[in-house]
Amino acid sequence: MRLSNLADYAVITMSAAAGHCGGSRTSASELAAETGLPKPTVQKLVSKLTGAGLLRSERGAHGGLQLARPAAAITVADIVEAVEGPIALTACIDANGDCDHEARCSMKPHWPVINDALRSALAEITLTQLRTEPLSREKEVA
Repeated sequence: MRLSNLADYAVITMSAAAGHCGGSRTSASELAAETGLPKPTVQKLVSKLTGAGLLRSERGAHGGLQLARPAAAITVADIVEAVEGPIALTACIDANGDCDHEARCSMKPHWPVINDALRSALAEITLTQLRTEPLSREKEVA
């Protein structure tokens, strides 16, 4: 499974926005310049992230963008869902899922558990972590 480029860019954009915590505001143009992402892409992401309640936008002379809540309260799962919708590896668990094998499928009851595990893993990683500490690929052995 791979995230779409847009979801990847959303994480990059939010990480850059988190660098402006502490009352300062930024703009989509500044975020594009900081990240090297195309300005139209960042503008599209800002719209989605604002709509999802992850960024706050204020107009006016002292306006701009800032995180809608602390970086420690925003997770990778929040960001991915803002861009991609609910985290799901297969479409068959959706109410509108269309599958020719649904009547004989032994996996359908298991996908919600798998999807929840994936979402939980992404929900454990916060913007604060992305900005301050390298993430380890190794799990501690008890």
